[in-house]
Amino acid sequence: MNDTQYTPPKVWKWDTESGGRFAKINRPIAGSTHEAELPVGEHPLQLYSLATPNGVKVTVMLEELLDRGHDAEYDAYLINIGDGNQFSSGFVAANPNSKIPALVDHGTEPPTRVFESGAILLYLAEKFGDFLPREHGPRTECLSWLFWQMGSAPYLGGGFGHFYAYAPEKIEYAIDRFTMEVKRQLDVLDRHLADARYMAGDEYSIADMAIWPWYGALAAGHLYEAGEFIEGQSYENVNRWGREIAKRPAVKRGRMVNRAWGPPETQLRERHGSADFETKTQDKLEPEAD
Repeated sequence: MNDTQYTPPKVWKWDTESGGRFAKINRPIAGSTHEAELPVGEHPLQLYSLATPNGVKVTVMLEELLDRGHDAEYDAYLINIGDGNQFSSGFVAANPNSKIPALVDHGTEPPTRVFESGAILLYLAEKFGDFLPREHGPRTECLSWLFWQMGSAPYLGGGFGHFYAYAPEKIEYAIDRFTMEVKRQLDVLDRHLADARYMAGDEYSIADMAIWPWYGALAAGHLYEAGEFIEGQSYENVNRWGREIAKRPAVKRGRMVNRAWGPPETQLRERHGSADFETKTQDKLEPEAD
């Protein structure tokens, strides 16, 4: 336990040197920092994102729509948040909150901007009429879990993930506080999935796509390398559900899009067509020297 007690000042002032690993990408004001237009590809749907859990939700949804035969081709451009791409004037126009992902649908007049990952999932589900149950009961259940995820993930990412994995110092109180809440959330999911194949029942939906990149990855031990710490394998129903979703071809592809880390063969930093998965991963673009 840190013996130094912090006393908040009467008025908080922004210290640009504080904040640890993400000090350069977080700030207490909105708006753009520089002028830069977003690129626009040939397809109506233009995605600007990064393969964080929130970004993966949307690329999985788009790949699932394509697998179902929908005309959902899209261009996906990498937004490198470490370089501040999210603060460009073009990105701020697409998402005034300066967070990935952002979607612009040029198939409407005028083009429609959609920001917040949950809103994008719902927009695409309604646009293409898929992955959102039509019957009143299952539809309501699906939306309830979708909004549960949107409200719960800040505890997992901004709370537990930040203090456990990224904060410049380990603060026992903060880690205990957020670990307790995240384990409670996992227990909520585990109890629900004991009696349901998917989040909304027997039908795979946008609720699963929203929750899986966060909680499926956490329980499996992939997120924050915290599997042992939170006893992730003890959530048997979450892991059963997570393994089933991870096997889906669209999920495997969706995880690769806008990915800028990990093995080169898993990184498809930009995506402009289905053939890119075979020809434009980083191992193809930057082959190792002999």
